[in-house]
Amino acid sequence: MLVEGWLARAAAARPAHTALLAHDGACSYGELLEAASAGARELHARGARSGARVAIALPGGVGFAQALHACLLLGAVAVPVDVRAPAREQERLTASAAVVVDAPLGGTGERMGAARADLEGASRHDLEAPALVMHTSGTSGAPRPVELTYGNLLWSALGSAAALDREADERWLCAMPVCHVGGLSILVRSAIYATTAVVHERFEAQRVLDAVREQGITLVSLVATTLARLLDAGLARPPSLRCALTGGGPVPAALIARAVDAEVPLSLTYGLTEAGSQVTTTPVRALAHGGPAPGPPLPGPPLFCTRAEIADGEILVAGPTVAPGALQGDGWLHTGDLGRIDERGRLHVVGRRSEVIISGGENVAPGEVESVLEEHPDVLEAAVVGRADAQWGEAVTALVVARPGRAPSSQQLRAHCALALAPYKVPREIELRDGPLPRTRSGKLLRAQLTQGCVG
Repeated sequence: MLVEGWLARAAAARPAHTALLAHDGACSYGELLEAASAGARELHARGARSGARVAIALPGGVGFAQALHACLLLGAVAVPVDVRAPAREQERLTASAAVVVDAPLGGTGERMGAARADLEGASRHDLEAPALVMHTSGTSGAPRPVELTYGNLLWSALGSAAALDREADERWLCAMPVCHVGGLSILVRSAIYATTAVVHERFEAQRVLDAVREQGITLVSLVATTLARLLDAGLARPPSLRCALTGGGPVPAALIARAVDAEVPLSLTYGLTEAGSQVTTTPVRALAHGGPAPGPPLPGPPLFCTRAEIADGEILVAGPTVAPGALQGDGWLHTGDLGRIDERGRLHVVGRRSEVIISGGENVAPGEVESVLEEHPDVLEAAVVGRADAQWGEAVTALVVARPGRAPSSQQLRAHCALALAPYKVPREIELRDGPLPRTRSGKLLRAQLTQGCVG
């Protein structure tokens, strides 16, 4: 199925509207289309063709957006690369690319005398064609490539818009890596919506706080750790913000309560690279401030075009947002995540199947125990792993980082857990750690780095 080209459509409808505001400049949709068209001709002159992979090793900003849309105009497959990854990792990610863009495109293709490129993506997109190759965040191994189609991206944008009630003058702040689907999707969706993306090269709490307070930001995408840093920096009652979309991993109940107390409109989301980002999202109309009933935001239902089911405790996902190559023979994406669906169709994520601890024959999901520990007022963050134990097979072990100036005892934390968890889920050992727990750039816990001497 062919649809109208996103960037060309946005430029025709709103040529003077700000498409992007970033550290390296700003541009309207008319200017972005002109720059991307010139960039596409340059890529063509360098050997890129429709269907070929083009690696983009640039930080988030105007230069990255130009290269991304140049690929889409040309029909090439964009492969965002983490510029902070070690050189060997970057070489692995770019190995299959016909062209590597590691400096802003100059749009010099025509001046070099190259034949004018056929910008087949300028006027239309084939929804079945590949648009991007994104790499998973690699919490349990090397990042895996996931090929997303134009259809995956379009349906994800439409589903997100339905959940978040898109506005014509949206200003969506991206302070997440654009090499990951959560950050990259903001650029794509903004082009589909013809709205404004505000892109920061990296997350800096004060800079994000200033933008939310002073730049008319209406949406911001966060993970639990960045939300906590913003609240610590003084985020409260943001004047224009209508939704802080928070996901990328579990969001502790205590952190949700802090956001609600600060009158920060919070929406919880669960997603995967293989599903084009969001799978479930709390609808804006259900938020605590403005929803039908007070209280903290709850997990959301699947996006309107997405289906989720539970099979043997595992979350399965299907629908037009799911990468074709990620579907198994039964037509479902087997996420490896554990969860349940409540009576109102809301998806509650418990943890990863591969991380389940088997203690005395009982299954323990680390994420469930971590959430309870992080509800304790003295706990900043927690990680739960299985440690080899002669009696139990695996002993539930918690690694806890206390809040500054606090020093909770193991007995206090165990007693706290016993109020909410079955006895076999209460950590048998609790260790206090001094520094922050290791996480990916997108905020996911690197549990594998904490399991030395553990099983599983």
